[in-house]
Amino acid sequence: MKPTALLLFLLLFSLAMQAQNPPGKTTLFDAGWRFHRGGAQGAEKAGFDDAKWQPVDLPHDWSIEDLPGTSSPFHPDAISQTSGGFTTGGTGWYRKTFVVPAAQKGQRVQLQFDGIYMNAEVWLNGQSMGRHPYGYTSFWYDVTDKVKFGESNVVAVEVKNEGANSRWYSGSGIYRHVWLTVQGPVHIEQWGTYLTTPDITATSAQVKAETRVLNQSAQPAQLTLVTRLRNPKGKEVARTESKQTIAAGAAATVAQTLAVKSPERWSVDKPALYTALTEVYQGQQLLDQQETPFGIRTISFDAQNGFRLNGQAMKLKGGCFHHDNGPLGAKAYDRAEERKIELLKASGYNAIRCSHNPPSPALLAACDRLGMLVIDEAFDQWREAKNPFDYHLYFDRWWQQDVASMVLRDRNHPSIILWSLGNEIPERGKPEGAKTARELADFIRTLDTSRPITAAVNGLAPDKDPYFAELDVAGYNYAAGGDHHQKDIYAQDHARLPNRVMYGSETYPLEAFDSWMKTLDHPYVIGDFVWTAFDYIGEASIGWLGYWQYQNFYPWNLAFCGDIDICGWKRPQSYYRDALWQPNQVSLFVKPPTPSFPLNLTKEEWSKWEWRDVLADWNWPGQENKPLTVEVYSSCEQVELQLNGKSLGTKPTNRSTQYTATWTVPYQPGELKAIGRNGNKQVGTAELRTAAQPTRLALTADRASIKANSQDLSYITVELLDSKGVRHPKAESALKFELSGPGTIVGVGNANPTSTESYQRPQRNAWQGRALVVVKSGEKAGKMTLRATAEGLPAAEVTIVAR
Repeated sequence: MKPTALLLFLLLFSLAMQAQNPPGKTTLFDAGWRFHRGGAQGAEKAGFDDAKWQPVDLPHDWSIEDLPGTSSPFHPDAISQTSGGFTTGGTGWYRKTFVVPAAQKGQRVQLQFDGIYMNAEVWLNGQSMGRHPYGYTSFWYDVTDKVKFGESNVVAVEVKNEGANSRWYSGSGIYRHVWLTVQGPVHIEQWGTYLTTPDITATSAQVKAETRVLNQSAQPAQLTLVTRLRNPKGKEVARTESKQTIAAGAAATVAQTLAVKSPERWSVDKPALYTALTEVYQGQQLLDQQETPFGIRTISFDAQNGFRLNGQAMKLKGGCFHHDNGPLGAKAYDRAEERKIELLKASGYNAIRCSHNPPSPALLAACDRLGMLVIDEAFDQWREAKNPFDYHLYFDRWWQQDVASMVLRDRNHPSIILWSLGNEIPERGKPEGAKTARELADFIRTLDTSRPITAAVNGLAPDKDPYFAELDVAGYNYAAGGDHHQKDIYAQDHARLPNRVMYGSETYPLEAFDSWMKTLDHPYVIGDFVWTAFDYIGEASIGWLGYWQYQNFYPWNLAFCGDIDICGWKRPQSYYRDALWQPNQVSLFVKPPTPSFPLNLTKEEWSKWEWRDVLADWNWPGQENKPLTVEVYSSCEQVELQLNGKSLGTKPTNRSTQYTATWTVPYQPGELKAIGRNGNKQVGTAELRTAAQPTRLALTADRASIKANSQDLSYITVELLDSKGVRHPKAESALKFELSGPGTIVGVGNANPTSTESYQRPQRNAWQGRALVVVKSGEKAGKMTLRATAEGLPAAEVTIVAR
């Protein structure tokens, strides 16, 4: 055959193959795995017998499961101790068998893991694909040369969460999604789409699209790259195309500029999301396509105007949180991540800090949709250890890959406003710390220049200036207190360095008033991030027993410092934050006559992650006519307190009273009521009623209709109510649950920080008169009915429909 005829044949054959293979398809790879806890010699081999292993669907976390032979995930001898909430890690194995159809031979096959904690090694058909130490970054492998098309393939994953390696509950295993992509040899590179909006006016927005296309075929490819932009309603509003020739085995970045007329801006109040549809053509043949949500918005930071979103100055009402989902452990179901953001939005938050690691893609997608600003953080340590087996062991070899994973994966999210290099890095006060910060910051700027760079810094003193000098925005941990006693460290540093932009990257709940007032008073302080927005497993009891921590703190397993508890219910400090952040708020709490839990008499003075010991409870039998302290948190001008309709007086609630009014009230059962007024106008009320003995259970689902996709969740609150519908705040009845229909109970909880009950079994003791059941849909549509029973009470039910 002549060379020209051969080339023509190869070209026609290539086009014929592409015609058979539509553009790349990514499918969720979560179902049908098998799991083994412990060692399993030879389990990487394709022929290994895993028939006796536990069937699991992902996401999965073995540390939240009951320890073998027990009905609890907690043990006082766990290596994790207080840091991990007395949960157990260890080694685990996962295996899955799958088939890639024979018709897809010639395609590229890619396996992506959104997150595995930690030290994962992946094999395909007995051949190692590689290791990935960091537990929080996404990673992927091109497995084309190891896949047997049209035959069974076995992927095996060994996970090693060994030794003390985390300061919080990490979970163990493949706790985020896995994806399988089959695509043509010519395709958009992984995380190869990059969208920015450098120039925006009221009439037009410039959108820059950079697309990296990879040619893994044996021939040069003459391509047309088409980018279309759709507005939030799905209407196409811009289109452009570019021609590009890419040599065999090479990649090229195609830069395009599009104009959007009368753009809708993404903001926290109106999170308008556009979509870029990127298509790669060879002639008329569509080889690949990808949809990327993005937002049109501007951000700016300076010491005079603070933080501005779309030109509007705003303060960041922020919170930090760890990645766990309470009763679900570390399992990152999309709905669990979304619900977290919904609850924070409902409590007035407009910003979160992902501490101290990149979050799941689902969490960021929820922030984009719901309008929540994000600080995306890389690490909790660099070269110097905080724990003997933590990431410091891997930093030098892996930091570049892990930072690239965070930035390339996440840079199109409009919700992200800052990249954080890390948290409380041990070498932050040394020259080598500043040098490493420069290396990391410079590297991030090669991947994304559209956001400033920050880090969270503790031990605030001038020796940190060289480190701060490498950052664009300075995160101050515990500026209002902690390991120094300056009156206003923000003002002192501003006097020294007037152009430094600062924010409270971590602040104590107990110092909420002082932290927020300084944020309001200083334009150069752009926000305040409480530790923490959500309670979490691990750092057990820092919100009560505090520091230093010891093994005898068991059975404490929750931090007990979050505004919102692990079930999603607001704690007293969250209502106080309402008074700081929102108008016309009133809430009412009572100090119990004896402490809610035994106190730690040796707690350090600087350890202030607790809130005052107060409860939404007016049930105090045996305390009749004895004085109880009552606290009202309010942003109204004044508050009147009434007991059984009788006024106990009116008090101001404003900045001078720290939005708090306190009464001493001789206890009488009945109704305690706080009435908030502005002038003579009543604008808010809060009530506490004495509950009689519970007569019934009430079940309330956060969503009565969910998707039948084996992933969607409904959160059901179970309450013990008296005949008048008042929840009994001291009821701790044993509850049993039964689910019928196409779904499963995947978690139960009650937010009691010292309960060591199972999170998995269909039962839970109530705490403060309630418990939570999390129900997951199956693949089939239909009705699910959750039935709850407690001794001496009629059974109660709620129905959820999976569609």
